Amino acid sequence: MEAKAILKEHISKTVSLTQEEFDYFYSHFKPLSFKKGQTIIGVGDNVNHEYFVISGCLKTFFINDEIKMYILQFAMPTWWASDYNALYNQTPASINVDCITDAEVLCLSSEDREKLCAEFHQIEHFFRWRTNKGYIASQKRLLSFMNNNVKTRYEELLALYPQLYNLVPKHLIAAYLGVSRETLSRLHNS
Repeated sequence: MEAKAILKEHISKTVSLTQEEFDYFYSHFKPLSFKKGQTIIGVGDNVNHEYFVISGCLKTFFINDEIKMYILQFAMPTWWASDYNALYNQTPASINVDCITDAEVLCLSSEDREKLCAEFHQIEHFFRWRTNKGYIASQKRLLSFMNNNVKTRYEELLALYPQLYNLVPKHLIAAYLGVSRETLSRLHNS
């Protein structure tokens, strides 16, 4: 399926646009290709875009002062990724976004998103809905970290996203769960 059709299917699950409205909406996106390991956003960058994943997988992550990586998000097809704090507050990036695999994305500038939201109530509704869904997912993940042991969090992750186990290297899944690769291996084999 081509990028335009994937985005249309994604949007139409939430809002209804005429073909003319969707074509106009789509005209604001720029298709980009990235290679495995390529950085899209680095700490300190100015962030003016968000990325809709067509194919491949991205990761949003932070590396602390002790050089320990914390994965905030895996972004698979039909997911969005950016440093949203930097994007909305016009501050330098505090997290990184890079490619776990080769990836095809659609890039939308903050300026174009705001323009589209002002022009079309349906588009504003879509982005509000998407933001709310992201907030809910973050809240659930945080509550799981506070309430569940590693085994339960691992089982939740695989139940929600079974394709991750074959797509994402195990050390990255371990970083997402906040455990060592060895702990992840024990969980997987138990």
